[in-house]
Amino acid sequence: MTSTRTPGTQSPGTCGGGPRGWPLLGNLPAFARDPLAFFESLRDEHGDWVPWALGPQRNVLVSRPEHADELLGAVESTFEPMELGWAFQQLLGNGVVVARGDDWRRKRALVQPAVRPRQVRSYAATMVECADALATAWQEGDVVDVHREMAGLTQRIAVRTLFGSDAAGREAPISAAMATAQRELGAEFRGVTLFLPPWVRTPGRRRMRQAVAVLDREIEHVIREHEAAAGEGAERDDLLSRLLAARDEHGAPLSRKELRDESITLYIGGHETTSTTLTWAWQLLSGAPGARARLTEELDRVLGGRLPTYEDYARLPWTQQVVKESLRIYPPIWLISAVATEGASIGGRPVPTGTAVWTSPWSVHRDPRWFPDPEAFRPERWDADAPHPVPEHAWFPFGGGPRACLGARFALVEAALVLAVLAQRFHLDSGTGRAGVFPGLTLQPKTPVLATLVAP
Repeated sequence: MTSTRTPGTQSPGTCGGGPRGWPLLGNLPAFARDPLAFFESLRDEHGDWVPWALGPQRNVLVSRPEHADELLGAVESTFEPMELGWAFQQLLGNGVVVARGDDWRRKRALVQPAVRPRQVRSYAATMVECADALATAWQEGDVVDVHREMAGLTQRIAVRTLFGSDAAGREAPISAAMATAQRELGAEFRGVTLFLPPWVRTPGRRRMRQAVAVLDREIEHVIREHEAAAGEGAERDDLLSRLLAARDEHGAPLSRKELRDESITLYIGGHETTSTTLTWAWQLLSGAPGARARLTEELDRVLGGRLPTYEDYARLPWTQQVVKESLRIYPPIWLISAVATEGASIGGRPVPTGTAVWTSPWSVHRDPRWFPDPEAFRPERWDADAPHPVPEHAWFPFGGGPRACLGARFALVEAALVLAVLAQRFHLDSGTGRAGVFPGLTLQPKTPVLATLVAP
């Protein structure tokens, strides 16, 4: 999908004229057809600072890593988070990803302790146990749908670490509802319904309401179970229990609605992003026998056939690099945007108040200026002595700045440990081709990724 034209033909920070748009719609038709290709075309054909229009909204796309970093660092000062539509708000409510100002600072302070490295360590055993159970259920020679298998696995991990083992029977309705929400969110974001007022009913919005109602019902049920257990003096170590026990500086807990919103946010971070990262990692490894052989060698040398622990994470640098390179090629967060407030600027260039400034990890990660042969899967790019060091800020699959994804450490550890468990038992042979990409809430494969289970 990367353009063959030389990217960034304009001088850094310069502003080309931008693409021509349609009356009223602006560049929405091109964006809706293929937003990933659209962002790359803006970068390649118009430079590093490109004005464009999404309906009535005036926008700028910045494509230099230092400008993306500046944008991310300025959110909550001279930029504020952009409202991303009715469907997005229905799903995430006013959770820490969406909240602003003092409300965001309060919620981040309450949620962050639950996903600090010390807490992630306590969840590592669950990650490994669930992955081992899946490997035991697999049989050599079977053909599996990789994305379905990884989604089922990370969902079991997310349900157990977030809600506790007693919620294990609730995966199916939660999974089905999240799949519907994912589709409808992606469809709305690329269509004219993005600009419709909340009271307008459409078939897609009806499906979204039904999916959110299922999620609300299931999460409410689990919250009540936790409250009942707490009333009986039971001690639990899952994420929801930590959220229930959290208190702000005034001693106030999260409200019922806040518990729901943060549960959804953590679930998406612990399930959606990791399942797609693992799906892409397996497909990329299938087409790179050298990288797969180096992975097998590292796992044999470090683990010797045993299950990994949290402490092994630091001892598996190549496994980490496989994950990191997969996140470069297929970043789960594929676009980031913020709206300029008074005094905003990027790269020393003033940004008019109300302008939405966008940056795309997909586009930056696939820019040959920062990553030679950008579509090639090369985990060795991340070697300490790599001949072409990656520029600072050129890799940001979890965002950055004060609003960086709180679950990034959880996702990185989970992906590496799951790979370490499964790759010792099986090679997932899906051939050398790659599935197309559907840009929804995260980057999903357009078609099933089928793989044959082979002994490594």
